[in-house]
Amino acid sequence: MNKCFVDTNLFIRYLTNDDPVLADRVEKLLDEASSGNLALISTELVMAETVWVLESSYNLTHIQIAPLLRSILATPGLEIINGDIVSGALVLYEQKNIDFVDAYIAVLMEKRGIKEIYSYDRKHLSKVKTIQRIEP
Repeated sequence: MNKCFVDTNLFIRYLTNDDPVLADRVEKLLDEASSGNLALISTELVMAETVWVLESSYNLTHIQIAPLLRSILATPGLEIINGDIVSGALVLYEQKNIDFVDAYIAVLMEKRGIKEIYSYDRKHLSKVKTIQRIEP
């Protein structure tokens, strides 16, 4: 089976439907993957960029974005590298209202058994009670 990578702009077209023709083409691609005719792969960096674009260009909130990304993660035939960490990060991102990348870092730290982080970020990382922020 052919395996293809999916870039951020396809997810943006699909999730926003800002160009219905392109959004329909992406939907057909995802349907192909769902039916087992094609294997699609993407990565957590693409998910982070998708969050950033939805926030900065489409002015969507954490509460709006998290379910959109969950729908991407749940797409049959589409593998998101480190999707389990992305999924956990979406919980923190949505519930704690912190940056997606900070949420990703916190979940990755927990998965790796890391309890402390060197950072000057008081706003977001201090909201995550499973880690201790340290300033060097």
